[in-house]
Amino acid sequence: MEGISQSNSKLLRWSGKGRSDEIKQYYSSVLPEGLCRRFSLAEIQKATNYFADDLVIGEGGFGKVYEGFIDDRGISVAIKRLKIGSMQGLPELKNEVLLLCQLHHPNLIPLIGYCIDEGEGCLVYEFMVNGNLRDHIHGTNHDPLPWKQRLAICIGVARGLHFLHTGIKHTIIHRDVKMSNILLDEKSEAKLADFGLSKMGSPSLSEALIRIQSLVKGVYGYLDPEYHRRQELTHKSDVYSFGVVLLELLCGRKVVDDKFGAERWHLVYWARQCKREGTINETIDPYLMGKIAPECFKIYIDIASSCVRDEGKDRPAMGEVEVGLEHALQLQESADAARKEGEYDYPIDELTCNDSPIEMNRYGRGASPSTVENPIWDSDSTEFSYND
Repeated sequence: MEGISQSNSKLLRWSGKGRSDEIKQYYSSVLPEGLCRRFSLAEIQKATNYFADDLVIGEGGFGKVYEGFIDDRGISVAIKRLKIGSMQGLPELKNEVLLLCQLHHPNLIPLIGYCIDEGEGCLVYEFMVNGNLRDHIHGTNHDPLPWKQRLAICIGVARGLHFLHTGIKHTIIHRDVKMSNILLDEKSEAKLADFGLSKMGSPSLSEALIRIQSLVKGVYGYLDPEYHRRQELTHKSDVYSFGVVLLELLCGRKVVDDKFGAERWHLVYWARQCKREGTINETIDPYLMGKIAPECFKIYIDIASSCVRDEGKDRPAMGEVEVGLEHALQLQESADAARKEGEYDYPIDELTCNDSPIEMNRYGRGASPSTVENPIWDSDSTEFSYND
């Protein structure tokens, strides 16, 4: 790892005409042959009509994302382009290629290939026709997502994270779980994306937390406060971020929003307060009012609140979360099937929960003592980090 770090530092110092050739040579030596396709810059330019502005479908810290078409069949792809003149993203590009070319799961974004050529760095993915989850919840160009569809999306992401944490030899911590990194395919099935910040830990998570010393990186609001304090990354950091996503899907508002005033500007703080006061039903997205079965709601809010506990040891594992969400969906479907004709709204007052948690082992398998004995949101910690 030290050698790779030194090589990455060297990349950032290279300049002049020879830089792109040296970079290409270096990454050709460390990126795998045969596991995914290596594109030439000419192929990428053809696919994006020379990076035409009208094909831009997104933009972030890495650079712009274009819709493109490859091969004679016109296969639709999403092409993420590193910012021109910036080599800072190349280590993240390499990291993502090395991970995704070897990871295959229905709820992870499929990587088709990459390009490092003539000073350009690009990643090529399968195109997700329904965009990202953030735009569906906070944008204005989509109809509101029904409750059961939101649950199904949560379950898909939970399965993807569970696979990363325990489904392969080495634990992988995503480190950037947020709404904009959850993509939806033509069937609105969730695909977890953007592995540039991901970290690989030691084999097996079965007995103890894998702790990785790491510079703190993440997005304010989604960032695990324990990770920020200790600069130790664990799989429970992903659990925290996923819990924030669960709250965001339930409430239909952004994680941090100054327009709500001092008491409600941060979603997690506000939800904690409402949970203590027995007014958690007030956090529900107005579109979802009357559409959530009380039994489903109680389990869902218990899962979300358990995920965002301040201490990682008190949070459930993603396997427990996955099983719990599946049970919540089953309860919703059963309640919907039992509704009498003409009944449309579930009573709002039944959604109000006090501060007594539903124990994880009532809906999940193998709950650990920490997830059963500790009360929901047992910490009033307000320490969070701004992203680097």
